[in-house]
Amino acid sequence: MTLRFALSILALALLAGCVSGGSSDALGSREGREQARQAYVQLGLGYLQQGLTEQAKAPLKKALDLDSQDAAANAALALVFQAEDEPELAEAHFRKALASRPDDSRIRNNYGSFLYARGQYAQAQQMFAQAAADTLYPERSRVFENLGLTALRQGQRAQAQEYLVKALRLNQQQPRALLEMAELSYEDRHYVPARDYYDRFSQLSDHSARSLLLGSRLANVFEERNKASELGLQLQRLYPGTPEYQQYLSEQ
Repeated sequence: MTLRFALSILALALLAGCVSGGSSDALGSREGREQARQAYVQLGLGYLQQGLTEQAKAPLKKALDLDSQDAAANAALALVFQAEDEPELAEAHFRKALASRPDDSRIRNNYGSFLYARGQYAQAQQMFAQAAADTLYPERSRVFENLGLTALRQGQRAQAQEYLVKALRLNQQQPRALLEMAELSYEDRHYVPARDYYDRFSQLSDHSARSLLLGSRLANVFEERNKASELGLQLQRLYPGTPEYQQYLSEQ
């Protein structure tokens, strides 16, 4: 159980105790209803973080019963339905959340990620761009990373590089951005920066079939035969049936 999840349960328990104890009509006041709504949303998010999407719906519904337009509850329920592969319901709640809070960068970034996963890259790019305009958003680096990935999906290679470089300027420890920049630099035959990006990626993340193939290629460029062989063996052991492994074999 996460700390946030435990605190959410504690908040609801305290609220319930206050109501049942008769010390005040907690839900009869605007402040009490707001506290209850926040507690329900936190509980729903706690369940969602545990992967318990069905359990998350009940407290989120209670939050919406208190305020059907609440942006936080609608945004959380959108994530629940996204996790359950209910795209129409997820989109409906994302739109409700943005209607109530149109300038919320977190909601825009999450909605953009949903659209990206659905292959709606132009719409996702619009959401990410609007979120990136918020210079005080604490996860702005991830928004630029998302912009870079979306640009790549649309064949906007130069623009993607600009976004990814910006993402890494804001936060150097982003494995996905580092791997993408390593790949792009390798394709441009800029092997020294490619290796730098790749080494930094390797310090932060486990390897995928794609990263192992790229690592083997870079090792061959720098004539590091033992390293190239070791990465090839990892690719064979971990991802034997992948296109990356077949590509690796064809290059030997």
